Amino acid sequence: MAGPTGGTGPDIAGDDRVNMAFIALIVAVATIGGFMFGYDSGVINGTQDGLEAAFNLSALGTGFNVGAILLGCAVGAFIAGRLADAIGRRTVMQIAAILFIISAFWAGAADTSAHFIIARFIGGLGVGAASVLSPAYISEVTPAAIRGRLSSVQQIMIITGLTGAFVANYVLARTAGGSTADFWLGFPAWRWMFWLQVVPAAIYLLALLVIPESPRFLVAKNKDAQAQAVLSKLFGPAAGARKVKEIRASLSADHKPKFADLLDPATKKVRPIVWAGLILAVFQQLVGINIVFYYGAVLWQSVGFSENDALQINILSGVLSIAACLAAISVIDKIGRKPLLLIGSAGMFVTLGTVAWCFSRAALIDGSLHLDDNTGLIALIAANAYVVFFNFSWGPVMWVMLGEMFPNQMRGSALAVAGFAQWIANFAISVSFPWMAATLGLVITYGFYAVSALISFFLVQAWVKETRGRELEDMTG
Repeated sequence: MAGPTGGTGPDIAGDDRVNMAFIALIVAVATIGGFMFGYDSGVINGTQDGLEAAFNLSALGTGFNVGAILLGCAVGAFIAGRLADAIGRRTVMQIAAILFIISAFWAGAADTSAHFIIARFIGGLGVGAASVLSPAYISEVTPAAIRGRLSSVQQIMIITGLTGAFVANYVLARTAGGSTADFWLGFPAWRWMFWLQVVPAAIYLLALLVIPESPRFLVAKNKDAQAQAVLSKLFGPAAGARKVKEIRASLSADHKPKFADLLDPATKKVRPIVWAGLILAVFQQLVGINIVFYYGAVLWQSVGFSENDALQINILSGVLSIAACLAAISVIDKIGRKPLLLIGSAGMFVTLGTVAWCFSRAALIDGSLHLDDNTGLIALIAANAYVVFFNFSWGPVMWVMLGEMFPNQMRGSALAVAGFAQWIANFAISVSFPWMAATLGLVITYGFYAVSALISFFLVQAWVKETRGRELEDMTG
């Protein structure tokens, strides 16, 4: 057991003292995957003008180029959960880091829309894998009493990655004189927006070398000695030995994980816990959050803001998102996951409804929508309040719950299905936005997101059970 100077924290795991320095290192490295998730997703925001000019894209074509990464995310999330059961959480995260690097180089260099789509699909494989494995890995190496707070760091890193992409895009566009203007080595600024992703991706790949494999994976692979060594370093020798026995007991009566575990053996129907996970995964996207992050610059320009102002609004949204995530971290292990989800659903319904009302007052001038100063200010405040509500609730809580709510036996399979559903919903919302905005109008489009938020409130009440403070070995299907 580490002494007072060994980087240990308070007595959280029972009789032993938790090595918070080691846990902090693990969380910091694992959540770089969240940063890459955010950066790779957000970098597209501000590059659409360059893509449209380079590839001569229609509105639908722009939507597909923007959304191509999301199809990769769906496949990556679906494969990652089961692949992690086979070769390990850390190994799959290392593969994801390599995919980030390949995607960044190729997307920036793409000379056709097809090449760009392939490059973004490859990046999506990495994003999808990181999106489900980072929170799952963190939940498997952290104490139950603080698991929510530490797992919520994933969302902060996602938003930090998004904000980092917004800041980088803003600086590049401003320095070059526009996103389509030539910059270093004669290449337009929008291409450099993609190439800069190589830096954090390389850091992620190298940092993964210093953290251990998940002890729950090691036990599942009959590597109890290695698992006990990791757990002992995390929680002390006595707790390490005890936790290996608990994990072994939770797995010993079970068989090799398979997708059939998602069905109730008696009724052959999908288990309620799986439905709860799917509700969380899908409705996190149906409320339209990624429209703000993927199309924010285009959206604000469409109602009268300049490109420079629109990019600054993106940065403001990112900063507010980080602040909201920090607030969520401070209370998630105190008041629980479910109350935060309910607060978020109600808040998003009101703020999205307000945004839709503002767009209903927009005037059509020279073929473009324009908001008067007062209505524009209300729309800006409501949109950013919506971002705050999301990142105080559904943003971090969904990832926390997906990482911890499923029993050990089905965790990989359930994450595969829930992650796939989350990214398919993301793809559907993101790709449909340009068409919905042009055909149905912004009022109906944002009205749909508002109604989705309202529906999510009642679904959470009916289906989601609280997981605060429960050990992973105590989770049931």
